Amino acid sequence: MAAAFKDDLLSRREAILRVSALLGGVTLVGQSAWLAGCTTAPRSSASLFSESDVALLDEIADTILPPTKTPGAKAAGVGPFIAKMVAESYDPNEQRVFVEGLAALEDESRAQNGGGFMASSPAQRVALLERLDREAIEYMRRPGADARPHYFRLIKELTLLGYFTSEIGCTQAMRYIETPGRFEPCVTYTAGERAWAGHA
Repeated sequence: MAAAFKDDLLSRREAILRVSALLGGVTLVGQSAWLAGCTTAPRSSASLFSESDVALLDEIADTILPPTKTPGAKAAGVGPFIAKMVAESYDPNEQRVFVEGLAALEDESRAQNGGGFMASSPAQRVALLERLDREAIEYMRRPGADARPHYFRLIKELTLLGYFTSEIGCTQAMRYIETPGRFEPCVTYTAGERAWAGHA
């Protein structure tokens, strides 16, 4: 999927940069998502998502970040990560947007491909998600859109977050040196090289 995204759509390198910004403190998902767990009792992901929902999230994530020279999002366990994040960190309004959006994605797949996402071919999946990505970009440009983010934006951002903070994402998709390491204040970068994984 990353290779297929063009124009305003994210490449895998751009995704790394955005996730790096996210981990540096810039919240891309709903503002209350990160604080909700501090003020309310967390819900189990099983109470919000069925096993088939989690499997669907895995397939969506793997279409966004498919296996290339490194394992894809499914191998990194991104589907269960997304379900857990939404169930335990999102407020009820954000959860509603996400759950309704997941159902809407299935409806869109049936309308465009004649069947649900899981029954669609890889090419059909990519075409659908590319269209939804363009729609999400246009939607989020509208005034006040942050109050109710587009569901595909939430799915995509959680996919990126889950992948690039997983062991696979950090140690295989990015260059990684286990801490403690040596401080290098100036590192030569050659175009096309993988980004370095950050350390918490």
